[in-house]
Amino acid sequence: MADKSQSRMERRKQGKQKKTNNNSTWKKIMKYALIAVLLIGLGVGALFTYYVATAPDIDAELLSDPASTNLLDVNGDVFAKLGSEKRTKISYEDIPQQLEDAILATEDVRFFNHIGIDFRRIGAAVIANFKNGFGSQGASTITQQVVKGSFLSNDKKLKRKVQEQWLALKLDSQYSKEEILEMYVNKIYYGASAYGVATAAEVYFGKTDLSELTLAEAAILAGLPQRPSAYDPFVNPELTKERMNTVLNLMVQHNKISEQEAEEARNVNIEELLTDKKKDYVKYEGFIQQVRKEVQEKTGADIYKDGLTVYTTLDPNAQEQVEFLLSDSEDNPIPFSQDPDLQAGLTVVDTKTGAIRAIGGGRNRENDGWNYAIDGDGRQGGSVMKPVMAYGPAIENLQWSTYQQINNDQPYPIEGTDKVIRNWNGSYNGWVSARYALEQSLNVPAVKTFDEVGASAAKEFAEGLGISFQQSLAVGDAIGGTANGVTSLQMAGAYSAFGNEGIYHEPYAVKKIEYSDERSEELVSESEVAMADSTAYMVTDMLKSVVQEGTGTAANISGLPMAGKTGTTNDDTNSWFVGYTTNYTVSVWTGYPNPAEIQETGIAKQLFKETMSYISEGVETKDFTKPDSVVEVQIEKGSNPAKLPSEYTPSSNIVTELFVKGTEPDSVSEKYDQLDPVANLSANYDKENDTITANWEYDEDGVQFKVSAGTGGSLKDLTTTEDKQVEISNVEKGKTYTIEVIAANEDMESEPQTVTVEVADDEPEELPQVSGLQQTYDPANRSALISWQYDQQGPIEYEVVVEQGGQTVDQFTTNKKSVNISQLQADKTYNIHVSPIQKNNDARGPAASIQVTTQSAEPEDGGDTGDTGNGNGSGSEDGSGNGNGQGNNNDGETGGEDDSNNTGDDNVEDDQTEDNGDSDSGEDNAIQDQAS
Repeated sequence: MADKSQSRMERRKQGKQKKTNNNSTWKKIMKYALIAVLLIGLGVGALFTYYVATAPDIDAELLSDPASTNLLDVNGDVFAKLGSEKRTKISYEDIPQQLEDAILATEDVRFFNHIGIDFRRIGAAVIANFKNGFGSQGASTITQQVVKGSFLSNDKKLKRKVQEQWLALKLDSQYSKEEILEMYVNKIYYGASAYGVATAAEVYFGKTDLSELTLAEAAILAGLPQRPSAYDPFVNPELTKERMNTVLNLMVQHNKISEQEAEEARNVNIEELLTDKKKDYVKYEGFIQQVRKEVQEKTGADIYKDGLTVYTTLDPNAQEQVEFLLSDSEDNPIPFSQDPDLQAGLTVVDTKTGAIRAIGGGRNRENDGWNYAIDGDGRQGGSVMKPVMAYGPAIENLQWSTYQQINNDQPYPIEGTDKVIRNWNGSYNGWVSARYALEQSLNVPAVKTFDEVGASAAKEFAEGLGISFQQSLAVGDAIGGTANGVTSLQMAGAYSAFGNEGIYHEPYAVKKIEYSDERSEELVSESEVAMADSTAYMVTDMLKSVVQEGTGTAANISGLPMAGKTGTTNDDTNSWFVGYTTNYTVSVWTGYPNPAEIQETGIAKQLFKETMSYISEGVETKDFTKPDSVVEVQIEKGSNPAKLPSEYTPSSNIVTELFVKGTEPDSVSEKYDQLDPVANLSANYDKENDTITANWEYDEDGVQFKVSAGTGGSLKDLTTTEDKQVEISNVEKGKTYTIEVIAANEDMESEPQTVTVEVADDEPEELPQVSGLQQTYDPANRSALISWQYDQQGPIEYEVVVEQGGQTVDQFTTNKKSVNISQLQADKTYNIHVSPIQKNNDARGPAASIQVTTQSAEPEDGGDTGDTGNGNGSGSEDGSGNGNGQGNNNDGETGGEDDSNNTGDDNVEDDQTEDNGDSDSGEDNAIQDQAS
């Protein structure tokens, strides 16, 4: 029992000690937390005090006058003052109760009850910002909006919000609620270049008296300031009605109108409320829309609400030209009159910097209306997507060359469907190069290239060029044929990177902003490496081919180094041309508000050509520079994979293509290689057996010989044999036979070699054949000395016939027993025939023949002494005879046998001298080249 009591006491003592220790710990935590809160409070208080102290003063002049934004062009000149035009001021008494209720229910329902800031809205905004991040929900009252539009920028930084709330408190203490509401309705921007509610009522509904506004019209006006461009009833009546219904619901919620009144207003037709009056044209409106979009996205400011000085990239000359080309002027060279409903979007950017020089938002546009160059998700890109989605990624990721072979043999089946992708021209011509495929805008090679690259790599490449995708990629994206659209602005930015050595700049219209509080902000886009310089140059070189020889020739500008690409979609509902020089990139889309309509496709090219010609006039335009990472290589056309041409490849079959350095081919094509011709071809007629026997020499194995023969210049195939001899029987008397021999294997053939033989008729020969026929060839002078012997007495002359390639190139008579034949072509084979002739009775003997094979002169140290040969001819008294010629190469250096027997037929000249007072009839007789 005692033990238990003691145990209990000890437990109590321990518990009490533990409790004391816990209390001490909590006291320390609370102490430090309180100190931290006090320090944070002091810090926040000091920071807020600094913000308040540096806030601008309430300026009555700025409250009453509109906040004007000045836009400056690239030259520093003001081209637009926004906020100072189209504004009709009204007093508070001019605001009908219905309009006031609509505005307050939408913007600030407790306006007349708070002190300039609404703590209840602030609390709700704090909770929302805590959940979703700072800036996700605002709590601005009408008073704060007036302050912001008059004195502050539109960013969401803490300093601006603190100053805004402080100034709202001051404004509310110095002005009445009615005065503040009057400031608001006169200062706010309502879209369509309308400032203030009175101007907006006139612009949209044609009403100058606000008391005439219907409930629906009041609700529309109250809803516009949130997103003036999006809710513009002239452009987006469906969105306008959605916003109107939201305002009506808020008015019902806050007991400003009944549900029945709201329902009646909901049933109106928005288009029927709008005035028929056409809104005034605003100069440079297409460009100004881009400026506003950039400023809002990058800074949160609004050029129509905040007093800013905006330094832009606008080139006024380029912008004027673009607007002229999109106008209905009688002087406009673009034939829009043939299609008055055709629309266009056009963008001009600086190729090197991405600075936007001009924007053509469309034809016959209304103020702040839809901009076809920059708005929305764009239109189908058609074939202008091929460099971005197929060939650019292939060169970048797979190191393709411009010669890369792609099979274009048939339409491409789309997997999982019964559809196919066809070429626009219906032509499928087998293997083609990447250059040709892009030049001719063939679809099948493009989608096969996309397949080879892969969707992931293609997407990454395109996104690096500023292209975004609304849907997952499909093979149709390679040819711009899916729901993923692009704008003219995006395509100008993407193509400019090809012309800028692979460096991408997001296109920008604003360089710098100066705020009313003297702050400034630079907005020039940063450069990014989008691809290797080799990829950029090789794509550019292929796109040069497009405008020089392909589908874009109508856009080509003579004398201007440029590249570009055409693009159309099914039934020509969208037509594109995007092109560039080293200075400018111009992107043109043409089409219709309703994509189902079909258009004339040539307008885009004409718009490009007129624009680029104008902005390039008088400006030095350098050609694109080939980087060291690219090499030019001559390729044998048709080789697959690419091979270098051989010495035998015809020049018509050689193309120059580009390769990434280190990937160029090194193997040589053998397609056009030739075998050596046969050597020492000779032929003899055997009168006794009435046959002709031809003989030749050849050293290589695995070769057959195609033999043809005939008379009168007509040759017929005789046989194909592995022997080096052929016999021709049943020959015709009194004819001259030509025999041709070609060496051949499975892959190639040699040049033909020919020899001729005269077949005597039945009459006996009156003269014997010459004997000892021989030749000595001098390669240094490219001449041959032909000599023979003859014992017959009497007035004998000798007819000399020179043949090459089966053609007689020279024929003359001489009374000497030797002739020097000069000016022979190198690497040719000549057949020399010598026949004796008796002058007094026209009797003649058979021809003895010898062959001369020429060659180029050996180097001087080779000791070349020339080729010598001899021919042996025998004859009988009855006139029969035969002659054989055999040539041996007496090379001074090697003494080897010469087997070169190439034929030729140019410039054979015989040089004769006088003997015993008789002149040679063949002296200085030059033979013209017989080659085709």
